[in-house]
Amino acid sequence: MKFLGNIIWLLFGGIITAIEYTISSLLMMITIVGIPFGLQTLKMARVALWPFGCKITDKGNSGGCLNLLMNILWLILGGFCICLTHLFFGLLLCITIIGIPWGRQHFKLAALALSPFGKTID
Repeated sequence: MKFLGNIIWLLFGGIITAIEYTISSLLMMITIVGIPFGLQTLKMARVALWPFGCKITDKGNSGGCLNLLMNILWLILGGFCICLTHLFFGLLLCITIIGIPWGRQHFKLAALALSPFGKTID
């Protein structure tokens, strides 16, 4: 079922979302300061490409204060808008029963968009 869910996800916008995240990641990596943010956007592109079966876990305190600082900068520089977009599409898809699994994937991306630093994808 996960394979079928991912195929439907790709056909109805997942591939476009992943491409957008990849392009924005490459644009962020033009400067040295933007490289950490570009890497986090690549992480989101990976989840946006194949979300079903993807598990996002917290690494704990491996980065310490740096993860907190980077997550705050991430929120200020656009992470909050990304989160709101995924929340909107998640709520829109959850209107119907058949759209709930895809809405849940948008909620997963919304949670990742709030604080991507310090998270790993399995």
